[in-house]
Amino acid sequence: MNALEHQLDYPFGDSLPEPGTAHEVAPGVHWLRMPLPFALDHINLWLLRDEIDGQSGWTVIDCGIASDTIKANWERVFDTGLDGLPVLRVIVTHCHPDHLGLAHWVCEGGDRHRWQVRLWMSLGEYVLGRVMATGAGSNAGGEGAARHFAQHGLADPELLDRLRNRNSYYPSLVPAIPGQYWRMREGDGVEIGGRTWRMVTGFGHSPEHCALHCEDARVLISGDMVLPRISTNVSVFDIEPEGNPLELYLQSLGRYEPMAADTLVLPSHGKPFRGLHTRIAQLRDHHAARLDDVRAACAEEPRSAADIVPLMFRRKLDLHQLTFAMGEALAHLHLLWHAGELKRVKDADGVTRFHP
Repeated sequence: MNALEHQLDYPFGDSLPEPGTAHEVAPGVHWLRMPLPFALDHINLWLLRDEIDGQSGWTVIDCGIASDTIKANWERVFDTGLDGLPVLRVIVTHCHPDHLGLAHWVCEGGDRHRWQVRLWMSLGEYVLGRVMATGAGSNAGGEGAARHFAQHGLADPELLDRLRNRNSYYPSLVPAIPGQYWRMREGDGVEIGGRTWRMVTGFGHSPEHCALHCEDARVLISGDMVLPRISTNVSVFDIEPEGNPLELYLQSLGRYEPMAADTLVLPSHGKPFRGLHTRIAQLRDHHAARLDDVRAACAEEPRSAADIVPLMFRRKLDLHQLTFAMGEALAHLHLLWHAGELKRVKDADGVTRFHP
């Protein structure tokens, strides 16, 4: 646990749900934890007791990537963890693979097709998920991603070739997306288990991320927008190459500040915690410090995003981590560029660099 984590309260300590089991964290709200094959090695998923049109059952929030291990864990939950009741709907906070990957399969009731239910998402997340399922629009790989990062200083030909050949990355983790969905929007209220959960949209991490807040229960299912241990990745993507996602993300944090101080935050990564206002302040301070680092570096000499990566990430990165790091370095440069603090120029080598 780092020093900032000591400022947060973890009501369940080091207790974690075993694979294929659920741990109740609030009345009618259950925590699942699924493994991921990345440096970020898990995702938290949520089961909420529910009733729709007189039918008792469950709402699922987020689904995990398409993998045999996660499917097996879900099958165990379906068989032993639902009190014999069906899933009634599937809510996905945003389109990233660890959230959307198995949504089609969960909506269809797993391998045994136990039910057929609707997927709920925001329009922005649903549409971008459909785009990325074609192999386009993602920084994870493909010709567009390689070109995007080469323009911002990634020069290693081996890494660029690996990126070009990684164009099936998203479709491999999200092999199908339901052809129909229920649209979620900012401020919408949905009755789950007799309580109203309000949709809180956030931007910067993804196009229209939907967190769910129950004011009565003082519970926030925060998705990836507020995480306790790591900062949310905020990246400039090739599909929106002049974007300013960090400004959008910092503005979005303000939507959580009016919530009660003792709100239980249920994040997609890390452990449930209290201390929402403290964590928001920590995240703002973190990005302010990184922006100061970027300002100082660009004042010394013009810098590309690739030049900024080792200043922001002082550790060895694999290709998967490098795509996040390049996108985030560019997001910090773009905030200062959009604010008029930096100018950008394309050098003779075709690389975009930033200077005061």
